[in-house]
Amino acid sequence: MPRFLELKAVQKLQKLAADPIDLSKEGSLTPERIAKMRLSMKGFDLLFGTERVSEPVLEALYELAEEAQVQKKMASMQSGEILNKIENVESENRSVLHTAMRDQFEGKQTAPAAVEASGKAAKELQKLEKFLAKVDSENKFTDIVQIGIGGSDLGPRALCLALEAYARPDRRAHFISNVDPDDTNTVFNGLDLNKTLVVVVSKSGSTLETVTNEEFARARFKKKGLDPKNHVLAVTGEKSPMDDPSRYLASFYIWDFIGGRYSATSMVGAVTLGFTLGFNGLKEILRGAHTMDHHALTAPLKENLPLTSALLGIWNRNFLQLPTVAIIPYSQALIRFPAHLQQLDMESNGKRIDKTGKAADFSTGPVIWGEPGTNGQHSFYQLIHQGTNIVPLEFMGFRNSQREHDLEVQSTFSQEKLLSNLFAQSIALAGGQKNENPNKFFPGNRPNRILLADRLDPFTMGAILAYYEHKVAFQGFIWNINSFDQEGVQLGKVLALKIIDLFKERRTKEKAAAFPLGAAYLKILNEKS
Repeated sequence: MPRFLELKAVQKLQKLAADPIDLSKEGSLTPERIAKMRLSMKGFDLLFGTERVSEPVLEALYELAEEAQVQKKMASMQSGEILNKIENVESENRSVLHTAMRDQFEGKQTAPAAVEASGKAAKELQKLEKFLAKVDSENKFTDIVQIGIGGSDLGPRALCLALEAYARPDRRAHFISNVDPDDTNTVFNGLDLNKTLVVVVSKSGSTLETVTNEEFARARFKKKGLDPKNHVLAVTGEKSPMDDPSRYLASFYIWDFIGGRYSATSMVGAVTLGFTLGFNGLKEILRGAHTMDHHALTAPLKENLPLTSALLGIWNRNFLQLPTVAIIPYSQALIRFPAHLQQLDMESNGKRIDKTGKAADFSTGPVIWGEPGTNGQHSFYQLIHQGTNIVPLEFMGFRNSQREHDLEVQSTFSQEKLLSNLFAQSIALAGGQKNENPNKFFPGNRPNRILLADRLDPFTMGAILAYYEHKVAFQGFIWNINSFDQEGVQLGKVLALKIIDLFKERRTKEKAAAFPLGAAYLKILNEKS
């Protein structure tokens, strides 16, 4: 397959990018344009009339998708073909089957690898359902603490916070990821350990931060006179150091074909989500994700929501040369979702070589960041509206609130005010404002799009999660990079272990608690040079 810059559609798009549409010009943002540039599926609308695309640009982008064979690659991914690989370079060489974790409903995959993976997932779900039923019958536990880091924390934490409105009133979830004793102490100091479960999540069973925090938790139980075996659960790989029934109340498996940042719908997220929402709530998340998986796989090019979003991102990144994207959910419940998407996107597509093993001579993944609206409007929107750098935005909004309790103030409800701000910002960023006073001049022409849904419930949350997973995968397919490994996180870990060894050596020799960090830093630098 040709490399990215060799694709014919790329050359066509480069010519079109020389004179893109100016959204700030009078007559650009018409009702007809907004209505035409809209895709819908099962309660979702993708509104992209405020992106700097014209009909010729859209046609060329869809040609790019066809030329890059993205739908074939999506089918290959969901059927279990080995996509986590780089030609002629040592790599993980694995299938990518996070979609199999929610392939438990109608329209299942039939490829052998996918069937085997979904069968493994079904077995773990059945085990979890029985475990949760037992917990319910005992009526003992009210709190669960998830110990993990990276994908073992960000996705599950974001989903738990997003769906607190649907959590059982007698259940609470807490998270510990950082190997920071202050964080660990803060979480445990607020809990009745008699009523607390701890789920430790590590595929390898040896993640430094997770192993450390697990021992911290076990020590807290022992100090209270409690046996950790009656409180601690494991989510890990088969035959890992944590795959030890003598140490855990229950254990659940994850597999190498599920990347950490793609693992929220596996047992990595399912245990805590099932505990807080109930098993039926967890199933709705999986059902929503599966629905979006099926849409990404089967929807025609020009009706495919995550693919269209991916193409718009490619246009902004590679042809308008915009290096960053802000994810702005107009929902306080999604306060940690941009952090999850930051890992999902930047760990997946922050790559400097393509799948041929050659250096990428084009821009790959953008910098992802974000916060909920409307708070952002009173913070960083100044730069977004009038700064010298153009930041594309991806908004999320919901027609209805979660809790269905609202108040009419000054003739409108709060949810109406929230949505009004969302739509106003989208229009203002695109259209700008002309003014003779340069301080009040808004240049506009700032690209943005909106993903709009009915209500942020478990089904919708699962679908949004999968929407972004597939958007990232589609972009990786087009760039022909490996979106499913993460070598870039390893070097710092290796060097950290060397410094930890220096701490051990110093403490062993001198029985001292303190250590000259500057000396350790210089020692490592000297070794590298």
